[in-house]
Amino acid sequence: MNPKKRLEIFDRLAAAIPDPTTELNYNSAFELLIAVVLSAQATDKGVNKATAKLFPVANTPEDILALGENGLKEYIKTIGLYNSKATHIITLCRQLLEKHGGQVPQTREELEALAGVGRKTANVILNTAFGQHTIAVDTHIFRVANRTGIAPGKNVLEVERKLEKFVPKKHIKDAHHLLILHGRYTCIARKPRCPSCVIEDLCEYRHKTKYQDDAATEVKSRS
Repeated sequence: MNPKKRLEIFDRLAAAIPDPTTELNYNSAFELLIAVVLSAQATDKGVNKATAKLFPVANTPEDILALGENGLKEYIKTIGLYNSKATHIITLCRQLLEKHGGQVPQTREELEALAGVGRKTANVILNTAFGQHTIAVDTHIFRVANRTGIAPGKNVLEVERKLEKFVPKKHIKDAHHLLILHGRYTCIARKPRCPSCVIEDLCEYRHKTKYQDDAATEVKSRS
């Protein structure tokens, strides 16, 4: 795929998604960090439901440590893997207090040293909380990058490196969320919604769908 086509793709995505941001609810870098840790193998909707009760009670490392691991579990028990996530979050909070004065660090290395934080989570925090030009490759981005031909790769790190190299500079800050939201609502896993896709004519996917998905067809038939 050539640079001109990539630029057009991101221009169209940016026009179609004027507010590309996370769908996790948060009011501070620490809240975002906790929400992202909780979001592993869970939906943003499910995480938001839990944090809507947790954050008014505990939204600092000190507050969460005061809850204790069992107390924290009561707030997040509706989320998958909540036992291990509670253990990670308690350890993470101790690390923030002991090593960072209770503040969320702003480097990938320091973030990845925290319990429950991998490269993807670190990149999300750097990009969303601190405005750094990082791209966290989740399942949506990996799928979109490979399907469209924007940045094909065999693994998430390869895709991340290619995106960092190929995404047009003016879109690099928002590329992470543009691709996630496009993958979540249009370029979905089982049956991509190609007929309603704003980049359908630019996408290099060989197996494009020709008709709206069942949900779209049903809605249209009722109107």
